[in-house]
Amino acid sequence: MSAHERQMSGGSALRRVLSRALLFALTCSIALTAESRNAVAFEIFGIKLWGSSEEEDADIVDPLRYAVTIEAPNLDKNGAEKGLVKKLENASTLKADEEHPVSGSLGLLAKARSDREQLVAALYADARYEGVVTITIQGKPLDELPPDAEFSGPQPIPVAINVTAGPKFTLGNIKLEGDAAGLASADFGLIAGGDAGSGAVLKAEALIVRALQQEGRPLAKITGSEIVADHATSTLDVTLTVAAGPVAGYGNTTVEGTEKVDRDFTEYMTGLKRGRQYSPDEIEDARDRLLGLEVFNSVTLKEADSLDAEGNIPIGVQVSERKPRYFGLGGSFSNTEGLGIEGYWGHRNLFGRAEKLRIDGAISGIGSNDLTELNYNAGIMFEKPGVVGPASKFFAGVKTVLEHPDAYDHFSVKGNTGLSYELDKRQTVSAEVALDYSRIRDSFGKHRYLIASIPLQYVFDNRDDRLNPTKGFRALAYAEPSYDILSGAAFVKLKGEGSTYQSLDSGGRFVLAERAAIGSIIGTSLQNVPADRRFYSGGGGSVRGYAYQGIGPKDIDGQPIGGLSFFETSVEMRVAVTDTIGIVPFVDAGTVSTKQFPDFSDMKVGAGVGVRYLTPFGPLRVDAAVPLNRDPGDPHFGIYAGIGQAF
Repeated sequence: MSAHERQMSGGSALRRVLSRALLFALTCSIALTAESRNAVAFEIFGIKLWGSSEEEDADIVDPLRYAVTIEAPNLDKNGAEKGLVKKLENASTLKADEEHPVSGSLGLLAKARSDREQLVAALYADARYEGVVTITIQGKPLDELPPDAEFSGPQPIPVAINVTAGPKFTLGNIKLEGDAAGLASADFGLIAGGDAGSGAVLKAEALIVRALQQEGRPLAKITGSEIVADHATSTLDVTLTVAAGPVAGYGNTTVEGTEKVDRDFTEYMTGLKRGRQYSPDEIEDARDRLLGLEVFNSVTLKEADSLDAEGNIPIGVQVSERKPRYFGLGGSFSNTEGLGIEGYWGHRNLFGRAEKLRIDGAISGIGSNDLTELNYNAGIMFEKPGVVGPASKFFAGVKTVLEHPDAYDHFSVKGNTGLSYELDKRQTVSAEVALDYSRIRDSFGKHRYLIASIPLQYVFDNRDDRLNPTKGFRALAYAEPSYDILSGAAFVKLKGEGSTYQSLDSGGRFVLAERAAIGSIIGTSLQNVPADRRFYSGGGGSVRGYAYQGIGPKDIDGQPIGGLSFFETSVEMRVAVTDTIGIVPFVDAGTVSTKQFPDFSDMKVGAGVGVRYLTPFGPLRVDAAVPLNRDPGDPHFGIYAGIGQAF
């Protein structure tokens, strides 16, 4: 066994003290290596648009090709240890980059030495502290090769990796000392007989520091650690010494990196008031709030290394700005609703304090109607954050709509203004005042309306990902008291909606998603409610397999008239086939009633399957569905395409 192997495996020592720095460096090297493999080329739909392999390889000086074999003879590749075999293969950059040559013999030597460190890190992460990694090049052990070794002969050069994993360690004696002496190690995942992987130990250290920081101690840190591997018992003894530091408030907040965004405004939007007790949660909230302004590419908040003269902790904010102007095009398609296209232009920082201005327009119904009955809408929206505190946002807008769905013909101009406020990271409330003038022709004739309303909304959202959630819950409660100035009719529109997401496996490859929505309009009859404010169901955004607004009561010509109440529910099983491709079988159901409470005896059900292609800006979605209890006039199937999950 070489000196290097003995150092890594501790093969001859009964008890060996492991360096915490080594644990940390080895564990992190996997993540850093994996990250370095990204962004070598740009692909979409599996097609490489630039950065081809040939172009990359052409830049390599003195290219040398090699071939790798990885052997782990003491691991069961089909049983419980199959996961470790996969982790070892993923940790090897020699294996990952096998198709690309290295730069000469020196490049191969450097890559092999780095690979050994990463493979040892993978063993440590799996609590294999007796593991031995041996790498040979052209049959010669890596440690016996001189620094200037030259590999000649036919290519590819053979490289062999042999991994002896050794037994899996468990945690032994655990001690928390210093200011952590009163804490229970089990609260941080350190339990005798439990997971001894390097990642578990480092995670526990971070959780201990976090717990002390949540007491208002920004300088809490691990001041000493003794990690001893006992090879006689295959246990890992852990002793951690912690210094909590004093309780402190926030000191000065300094901002660097701003150019077009006002620096004082950026500091104000952190919400970190001088003298208030420090909280790591508030630091995270401040970072999320600054990113939510959408004017920064990156935001970093860092506490100073020491307190100021008043006993407060200074906070440094480093930002990099995004380009203020943006524009884009989008589209959707359904065989029941036709093709839709939209375009928009926006400015993220209109007056220097993250004010947003967005102008957009859309045309839909292309292909399903004649050119005189296309649907158009256009609008302009303005937002100003921080008007009554960092968690607030003022908004105002004007929108005009000309649309011709089967249920009605509708022209309107609507203006609104209001305020939203984040109660915390998961809860948002908003209130606005709106005035809407409209001309509508429906089954009840031609009407003009001038509706004044006060929309009120509450949203709870703790999903782990807004674009493609794998766990969490979202709930919405909506109330809109309305008054028609022209007719004197008054009514209230109520709506509730909830969606939940549960990952059925640890990797999030099987996600059960469920949605339910219910609504009611109270205070007046159906005829007095403008057709565009009634409830409808059916189409790509609700019950797939049916036409847009195709579910519910109809007039004598078979056209939908809308209802005073509705109910919808959907269930999807989102299955990740690969890292980018997903299959989604689903069932949707819905009903619309002219009564103020839904009629569940007339539920319409649609079922189908969809395909998802995951992109950085959300899943690309194509769904196909059939109605399971169709009425005459309902389509035999529906196909829908768009961006984002169905809900």
